[in-house]
Amino acid sequence: MKKGRLGILVGGGPAPGINGVISAATIAGIEAGFEVVGFQDGFKWLAQADIKHWSKLTIADVKAVHLRGGSILGTARTNPAKSETSMKNVVDTLKKLGVTALVTIGGDDTAFSASNVYSKAGGKIRVAHVPKTIDNDLPLPGSTPTFGFETARHNGVFIVRNLAEDARTTSRWYIIISMGRAAGHLALGIGKAAAAAVSIIGEEFREKPVTPEAVADIIIGSIIKRQARGSNFGVAVLAEGLIEAMGEKGLVSAVPGRQLDRYGKVIRDDHGHLRLGEIEFGRLMKDLVASRLEQLGVKTTLIAKDLGYELRCADPIPFDGEYTRDLGYGAVKFVQSAEAKKYGAIISFIDGKLNPLEFATMLNPKTGRFNVRKVNVDGETYECALAYMIRLEKGDFTDATQLRKLSKVVSLKPEQFKARFGYVVGLK
Repeated sequence: MKKGRLGILVGGGPAPGINGVISAATIAGIEAGFEVVGFQDGFKWLAQADIKHWSKLTIADVKAVHLRGGSILGTARTNPAKSETSMKNVVDTLKKLGVTALVTIGGDDTAFSASNVYSKAGGKIRVAHVPKTIDNDLPLPGSTPTFGFETARHNGVFIVRNLAEDARTTSRWYIIISMGRAAGHLALGIGKAAAAAVSIIGEEFREKPVTPEAVADIIIGSIIKRQARGSNFGVAVLAEGLIEAMGEKGLVSAVPGRQLDRYGKVIRDDHGHLRLGEIEFGRLMKDLVASRLEQLGVKTTLIAKDLGYELRCADPIPFDGEYTRDLGYGAVKFVQSAEAKKYGAIISFIDGKLNPLEFATMLNPKTGRFNVRKVNVDGETYECALAYMIRLEKGDFTDATQLRKLSKVVSLKPEQFKARFGYVVGLK
């Protein structure tokens, strides 16, 4: 018995495992009696009331795609919730095409649009959202990751390990910018697993202002400490979310002549986010670190490297291959449930059991977005990460012998070194 049409679409940036969700949801939907259709490019065409960009999905279409990167349905960052007309077009077009259930795959912006579909359709379209981001910053229960994170970290670690060996071989430092707009999970996860010399994330500053100069001095502290130990190479991993933490004014203050356009354009997307990829943050930080090192009389070669687009469409590792099958299956199971008549939900699992999370409890009513899951910098996993980093610590300033070694690298007297870098570790 046919249950109507089940629609599937993908929004936001790519993440490893998207095709796994599409495949699992398609197969489960067909087996449950739905006709399954896929919408190309997220909400883009639906928001324009364009009914041409969709296709029927069969088991033959999807049975072999679950371990492939990318998205067979494409993706887009179109935000129909910004406009009443666009949102009405989405709902009306879905109804016109006979869609009775919708599975969306994406981050918080796609989730917010999906929640609007449910509410504005008056319950006539059941909605399940599968959360996706390599940033791992969505507030899923416990330590449950977002799909794609584990694959992105896995591939990122191999890249950083290769660069670390290049750094050792050529006596240079790499400054690597890792994706992670609102939280430092990916940067820290890659840096920790790859044994980078230092990883810097926005959360470590807590409520304090973040400045490019302070981040540069943390890196410089690591370079000095390594040189004091006889090593003239290393890798620093920075979360790209530091850009937003610094803000446009903070970035401008660090640029000679205050000409930020030397490093790209300040552009915001449909959701009001800074387009972080438009700003060459790695090059900006490399130039700032080089300038400050020159003032200290320290010579070293610095290379900036952005790390992110290489990770988003990687073939999923087995963890994400299995996990996305659960999520796609769970999404279809939810839209068939009695609860789906009452609310739209975000799909999650706890201890192997489906745990649908109502949109109203997950999305911030003021922003329409998820509350961000930050790295817990007060926990032992971050404490462990710090323990294996090479960066300035308070003990470096209280141990007279160590302080002399560090200050000698930059030809400063111990008290001068303490005055210059003490603030990095919280000394006044």
